[in-house]
Amino acid sequence: MQKKKFDLSGTAALIIAILVLLVFIPINIIVSYYDKVYDMTPSGKYTLTPTMEKVLDETKDKQIDIYFLSPMSDLKEIASGLPLYHTLTQLKERDNITLTAFDPDKEADLAKSLDPNNIFGTSVGDVFIKCGDLTRKISLEKIFQKDQNGEFAYGGEEYIAGAIQSVAGGTLPVVYFIEGYSDKTLEANYYAYADEIKADNYDVRSLYLDQAGEIPDDAAIVYLAGIDRDLSDADRDKLGRYVDNGGALSVLIGPSDTKGRFTNLEFILSKFELTINYDRITESNTINLLQNRDYEQDPSFFRVSYPAFSEEEYTVDLTTELNTEVSKGTYIAGISNARSVSSLGTDSAYIEKASIIENLPSSADSYEYTVVSTPMGGDDETAKDCESLTGAPIEMGYYSINKQTGAKLILIGSDDFINVDSFFITTYGTRMLTLFSNTWLYNSDVDMGIGIKTNSYDRMTFSSGEEASGVMRIFTVIPALLLVAGVAVWLKRRYA
Repeated sequence: MQKKKFDLSGTAALIIAILVLLVFIPINIIVSYYDKVYDMTPSGKYTLTPTMEKVLDETKDKQIDIYFLSPMSDLKEIASGLPLYHTLTQLKERDNITLTAFDPDKEADLAKSLDPNNIFGTSVGDVFIKCGDLTRKISLEKIFQKDQNGEFAYGGEEYIAGAIQSVAGGTLPVVYFIEGYSDKTLEANYYAYADEIKADNYDVRSLYLDQAGEIPDDAAIVYLAGIDRDLSDADRDKLGRYVDNGGALSVLIGPSDTKGRFTNLEFILSKFELTINYDRITESNTINLLQNRDYEQDPSFFRVSYPAFSEEEYTVDLTTELNTEVSKGTYIAGISNARSVSSLGTDSAYIEKASIIENLPSSADSYEYTVVSTPMGGDDETAKDCESLTGAPIEMGYYSINKQTGAKLILIGSDDFINVDSFFITTYGTRMLTLFSNTWLYNSDVDMGIGIKTNSYDRMTFSSGEEASGVMRIFTVIPALLLVAGVAVWLKRRYA
């Protein structure tokens, strides 16, 4: 007796199709309703990491408010926005976390309440994390970054975890401005720059060393800006201990006519193999001049360069990002009312230092320089040294790191670019250099170890075009042959 063949055509095929629809359509509707996701990405972009879960467990007794400055539906409409969408929706499931997603253009009052003093700035796609009186902002540029291949990578979970841990802990890293060594103060002269520091998630305070037993333990960075007199012996010792214990110091000191050397300041700088020169730098080449606050070309306002980072020589890159913006015309590379600074002759294996601000030659193809170094302050010996700098390549900024202690220093021979009484847009490049340097001195974004989550792609490398063409033929011809064979078998059985 001939066996009856099971026929997958006609009525049977229709029944199977109906059954498939009856099963899969409800499943998809249910999954869509409950917003369930199965994370198959190699980096786990749609799933909270154990590190984030630990942070959430440790802060479950704190009320945390998260604000996303865009409707959540916007994230679901584009594939690149899904990682943030799933991070936020999983955070919202926590009992102590509230999530508010809104359009800042339509709800301007709510956006304003997040930044009433216009310190952070509010833009579409930003995330604000609040706990009590503390607020941290995570910009869209940090959440979605570009990897080395130009593909979007997801950094949202890393920064959100750090922000939650920071605000729930009740403190922000503090930047102290030492006062008492000039008539300039944080409140009167540096407040606008301080607001820019605050926007990078720091607290900013004044510090009088003569009233402090030591540099406070919560000091992330100590600024010594605009001083026109030397440190006292006691304050030198306090700063020395801070540096020896791995402190981060930013010294912004313009020219002054103070007689005598700043020996105690020089002592601190010598720990980084750097020193200041007692001069005032001006530019004699009109090509390099910039406008001052009266919109007039001024010899004390001039163009500078931010030396390119050399991976072969140094480990610290403070200028690449800035030079990119300068090349776009976003910022002007300029400085005003500056003194020169120098590297000491010593060259310890424990010290890494490099120039970050230099004067420009008279032309692109010239090795001649047109700066004038006029002695100011100091003594007869320093005056002779400064006179020799006229017409020479000079430095007006350095970074230095002591690899033994971990201490870090930014030294710039001007404070004009952060002083509200003297700042002008032509020196904004140097202002941004100093802001960028803060992240190197102390990164306010807590390193949670989650990292930036990237897409993972399998790649094939070929030694020649012929080999590549052969592989392409294999992956196109063989599937086509299999398809033809399958159709032939089906037709044979269909009409058998």
